[in-house]
Amino acid sequence: MVKSGVVKGRQRYRCRNCNYFFTVLKSGKNIDPYYVIKALQLYIEGVTYREIERILGISHVSVMNWVKQYNIKAPENYEYRPTYKVFSHAELLDFFGDRDNLGGSGCMITELGDKFMVIKWERFRKSGL
Repeated sequence: MVKSGVVKGRQRYRCRNCNYFFTVLKSGKNIDPYYVIKALQLYIEGVTYREIERILGISHVSVMNWVKQYNIKAPENYEYRPTYKVFSHAELLDFFGDRDNLGGSGCMITELGDKFMVIKWERFRKSGL
């Protein structure tokens, strides 16, 4: 192969045997590693692919590919279910100011740009108890 010019800033090549022109080093869309890590964290906490898509604005298919690529396993715990809410800073302070929001559950806070997400795990209530 031999160099055969530049198109849109990318080097073109030509095969000497068949005269086929091609480019290499396709530049794909790179996603900030922060969002990859955040998406995987949310998946591990039990948030669904579609919910991650709505929260972070990243395709659920990308999240599925990252889960497969990094061999991430979601924990299987059927006694607790995660729920989440997204708050501004002021709303977050109000939320934790009310002690009723904290009883009987565990929670985690994660930052999403200028917002905060609170993920809570509440025990399923069994009938008759």
